[in-house]
Amino acid sequence: MKQYFTTTIGRLRLFAFLEGISLLVLVFIAVPLKYVLDNAYWVKNIGPIHGALFLLFIFNALRVGIEQKWKFKETTWKVLVACFIPFGTFYIDYKILRNIKE
Repeated sequence: MKQYFTTTIGRLRLFAFLEGISLLVLVFIAVPLKYVLDNAYWVKNIGPIHGALFLLFIFNALRVGIEQKWKFKETTWKVLVACFIPFGTFYIDYKILRNIKE
């Protein structure tokens, strides 16, 4: 677990995991509870957490893209788009991020 905090790739992978989990909780638990049971508690609490994790993921993805000299049309855009799709960050971690050497 220490490796996730010491490298930029490690931090990006950690933020990808946390952002992916928060998106899944928001989309599949919080939003249905809000509209089906008229209970906005989860959206009000998970929404800002997800927003912060989303921004951390975006900024770290851009930082890693610059450090690793990714070509935008080949890699960077895929990593950035992944955070908008449920399970996207897990896929990107599996296909791209885990194979990058720091």
